[in-house]
Amino acid sequence: MTTPRTVYDGELRVHYCQFDVVSGTEDHVDFGGRTGQRNGLCIATTPGALFLVTGLHTGTVGLTVELHDTSPPIEYHWEEVVEVSFRPVSSRLAVVPWGDGALCETRLDVRDHRVRYCALGMDEARERESEILEGDLMVDRYLLQFWPAPPAPDEVIRQTSASAAYWHGLTAGN
Repeated sequence: MTTPRTVYDGELRVHYCQFDVVSGTEDHVDFGGRTGQRNGLCIATTPGALFLVTGLHTGTVGLTVELHDTSPPIEYHWEEVVEVSFRPVSSRLAVVPWGDGALCETRLDVRDHRVRYCALGMDEARERESEILEGDLMVDRYLLQFWPAPPAPDEVIRQTSASAAYWHGLTAGN
């Protein structure tokens, strides 16, 4: 079993149901579209960057980012689970909220990795958005895990919510 190194475990402000992971010197990259993807939650079509989707449109979600030496087991409680291949363009890796600077940074070897993006509470966050905006309520949580692995097609491992189905459906026509 792999022992994770937790890079970040806290709150993330989201706008427009999104945030990014970038490598290199820029905190923002142009989103490369969804062409060639099966999943709609973790888009890896731009070299060295990930475009990630949340259930909540605007507000605060929970986020944990972990680095692993090998593939970690998939935890049963996550409602949505997708995986993509990712190769950073530099060793700098940053989580970047929409329209803001880096929330957290770490180092990641410039080589091929697998990324697992897990979500919990996407539909509930959409349904309760007005409550979330008015108070300190946090409904949806996300887990982002990285480990070295050869390139492979992206996968939808688990999908239970209407929100995830919607985003996955946007990739179906590509």
